[in-house]
Amino acid sequence: MPILILILIILAAVLIGYGLGRRRKRLREQLITAPFDPAWTAILQANLSLYDHLPEELKHKLHGLVNVFLHDKVFSGYNGLEIDDEIRVTIAAQACMLVLNRGEELYPSLKNIYVYPGAFRSDQVSSDGLVQTTETITRIGESWHRGHVVLSWQHSREGGLDDDDGHNVVYHEFAHQLDHEDGAIDGTPVLDDAQSYRNWRRVFSEEFLQLRERVSAHRASFIDPYGAVSEGEFFAVVTELFFERPREMAERHPELYDELRKFYRLDPGEWVS
Repeated sequence: MPILILILIILAAVLIGYGLGRRRKRLREQLITAPFDPAWTAILQANLSLYDHLPEELKHKLHGLVNVFLHDKVFSGYNGLEIDDEIRVTIAAQACMLVLNRGEELYPSLKNIYVYPGAFRSDQVSSDGLVQTTETITRIGESWHRGHVVLSWQHSREGGLDDDDGHNVVYHEFAHQLDHEDGAIDGTPVLDDAQSYRNWRRVFSEEFLQLRERVSAHRASFIDPYGAVSEGEFFAVVTELFFERPREMAERHPELYDELRKFYRLDPGEWVS
């Protein structure tokens, strides 16, 4: 192929990509500022206890992000579950809580949310290097690196209704999505600069090791023992606490809370009683 034609093809592709990017940006801006369906507000008031605690500015931000999320992501129901606005809005709002002040694309690699009526069974494959084993286990949520999140509707709704028990499956699975934006679920999401990474790794490594020691010694912990499974699970578990029990977390684990406050650019302790 002559070099001039190749250059023209590359230039055309760049221009098309630029045009698509500008159109997407304009559409996002329109969705962010579009009126929020009053029926959807009623759903948030009924199913998301945290919603009433939000400052008005953050409520408006949440509305706009939910508009964008529901435009971009595809919900599919399984085991007879029919997807309706209650399911979509309830899950979308909880997912968008994590990115309220982050000002970036909403989970850019995420395409699909698969929803089951309740807990579901999933195959877990493990290997010791020689033998591969498949175990079927019961789950209430999964986050896949290939652009999918799987949720139990029962537990997603219960998590939204109870905003101070420290457990929320939607926060948990979408924290995994944020963690994976750099290509690995390792407990360290994309941060602003080198100093942020150094601070994060120091605090999270210390806290993770302390939790593992407590779990190994069968000692009680404010942080759910499941967080000791891996650094990735630790980040997801402490994200749940950050949004659901922020004041207690700030008192018990101030450095950990501060790192999450800087990452999420929110301070739930200011608006959660």
